Amino acid sequence: MPRTHGDTRAEIQGVALDLFGRQGYEKTSLREIAERLDITKAALYYHFRSKEDLLRALVEPLRRDMEGFLEGVDGLARDAPEEVLGAYFDICVRHGTLLTALLNDLASLSRIGLVGDIMGWRRRLDAALVGEDAGMPARMGAVIALGGLQDLAVYLDPEEAAECRDRAVAIAAAALLEGTGPRTDGMD
Repeated sequence: MPRTHGDTRAEIQGVALDLFGRQGYEKTSLREIAERLDITKAALYYHFRSKEDLLRALVEPLRRDMEGFLEGVDGLARDAPEEVLGAYFDICVRHGTLLTALLNDLASLSRIGLVGDIMGWRRRLDAALVGEDAGMPARMGAVIALGGLQDLAVYLDPEEAAECRDRAVAIAAAALLEGTGPRTDGMD
């Protein structure tokens, strides 16, 4: 049965994501992707003009998910930080293969502007959780909570992540609360 346009595009993205995750973006060629799918490079170019366009298409769902998530976070973060941390973890798990691929090739992140996006998302989430004017202890708690969840989502496979989700969110929330609690050591 012949592939449909949408199927081929999705298959290309799936194979590219797998190869980028295992080998890195720079070490994966369009020829390799085409060979894995048993299509010509010309057929691949019909769907994606370049490897960078393919990478942009892979990143777009992450961008949409994060922007949608951040739109509703401001009013919720201070009242229900565990819910926000859990939703953030879920997004990181859902896009774990992509995050792994991109972390293996940081230059590819920069090339498509994702470094700035990720830093901006983290700053927005940090500010929503602890406030714009929070001191260093609160900032540290937020950075540890968010970074730990993101790293764990990349480290675990999706099944393990689902099993560990509640505990991971509880630990991240504890780090967040530790940073916002009263200090007696002068680190304000």
